[in-house]
Amino acid sequence: MTGSIHATVDVLVVGGGVNGAGIARDLAGRGLAVLLCEKDDLASHTSSASTKLIHGGLRYLEHYDFGLVRKALIEREVLLRSAPHIMRPLRFVMPHDPSMRPAWMIRAGLLLYDHLARREILPGSRAVRFTGQAAGAPLQPQYTHGFVYSDGWVDDARLVVLCARDAADRGATVLTRTLCADVRREEGGWTAQLIDSGGRPSLVRARALVNAAGPWAAQFLSVHAHRADTRHLRLVRGSHIVVPRLFEHDMAYIFQNPDRRVMFAIPYESAFTLIGTTDVETGGDPGRAVISDEEIGYLCSMVNRYFRRPTSPSDVVWTYSGVRPLLDEEGDPSAVTRDYALELDGDGAPLLSVWGGKITTFRKLAEEAADLLLQALGENRPGWTGGQPGPGGDLDSGVPVSGQPQDGFERLVQALRRRLHWLPPPLLMRWARAYGSRIDRLLGSAIDDGPAALGARIAPGVFEAELRYLIDEEWARTGDDVLWRRSKLGLHLNAGERAAVGRWVDETLYGADRLPARKASG
Repeated sequence: MTGSIHATVDVLVVGGGVNGAGIARDLAGRGLAVLLCEKDDLASHTSSASTKLIHGGLRYLEHYDFGLVRKALIEREVLLRSAPHIMRPLRFVMPHDPSMRPAWMIRAGLLLYDHLARREILPGSRAVRFTGQAAGAPLQPQYTHGFVYSDGWVDDARLVVLCARDAADRGATVLTRTLCADVRREEGGWTAQLIDSGGRPSLVRARALVNAAGPWAAQFLSVHAHRADTRHLRLVRGSHIVVPRLFEHDMAYIFQNPDRRVMFAIPYESAFTLIGTTDVETGGDPGRAVISDEEIGYLCSMVNRYFRRPTSPSDVVWTYSGVRPLLDEEGDPSAVTRDYALELDGDGAPLLSVWGGKITTFRKLAEEAADLLLQALGENRPGWTGGQPGPGGDLDSGVPVSGQPQDGFERLVQALRRRLHWLPPPLLMRWARAYGSRIDRLLGSAIDDGPAALGARIAPGVFEAELRYLIDEEWARTGDDVLWRRSKLGLHLNAGERAAVGRWVDETLYGADRLPARKASG
């Protein structure tokens, strides 16, 4: 690589998923100069394709992965306090099928789940009879009793974007659609060639390098960083389907299936039910992961074992798939650990590679990664993320050490209703959920000037003010960025309305004469 250095930083983070964004946020908050580059959009792959759960992993108890479950349960409480606008408690109903596991085993597992880590926010588990209960209404009549327990729900893609936003607010540079094409270890640091979406190269010098490329982590090491691939990742495709709402209450279901896997049916976007997930070993480009007809049929048939109302492939309104990079082990993909490993190569300028992981433990992973890097750099800067809210999550004067974080969110909604009485309630609630306390930045002068300051309505519930905010503050560059990652508006708009959003974004960023204008998918 030749040419002048365009930027010099302490740490270059490659990968804009939840782990990369979390590490960039942690390091920036400790005062380091950080540059995060992502070859596509933030959370455009695995980190937006989860089951949207903040959970300990109840099924991992059956594989004796107690350490991972305990770590995740501790983090579950930390995360629920940090961002109550995009995370919230969720009760799960588990109908008992005697052919799967005996009731005493499930009850014992739930009691262990309740007590492996301190629990202040979520209620414990209990047995339940379904007769006369809302939880039993959608179920087939043979399921007469079961169990109820607690975990949490998260808007996964927004979590990633907000971590990147926090990193940028603390001084980090975030470059989306920027490929780290080549990086070489040189005296005292790394020199990386970055190529932006227009094909323009730039050189960056960094004291340390973080490989947080997710499913591409091994490839990045061998192809782009010219290092030996020390770990083999097992790439497992997880697919989900979304169908019209199958039940009326706000609890989720966890089902045990004959293949010993579990499946979730979760209330989603008010009008839908999210069903998943599958575990299919896959090859090829992880960025092109697509659900198969067999997976759709599998998810439908498994959920039909429990619900009265049948679900068929023709009911599916949307699907998504992501490739999970799991630490390679033999056996059933569903039993492979979701724990992570951090590997530090200190033979010269530090190189930290992130292997595996799950969304619930991303903050802890980032904290441990930052500690390792600082130690390798000969510095000592304490961690800070454990008691701090995420962007938009500061809904009180500080995060309370006890109590219910959702109380702060309810107070925010009440205050917004008083101030913005002219805003349609569904739109107000969507904005409160998405932006939390940052909603004032979106609204701008509309707080005082009223609805006219929101600009033109581009599609139902979509105004220019929000689109400008997403472009200026959250790195949105296409209609898909807006419709499927910054929000899930794609589920609620028709094809023409989605295309209108895509055209507005294209014209705003690139000019009305850009040919051809991109069409939003969906």
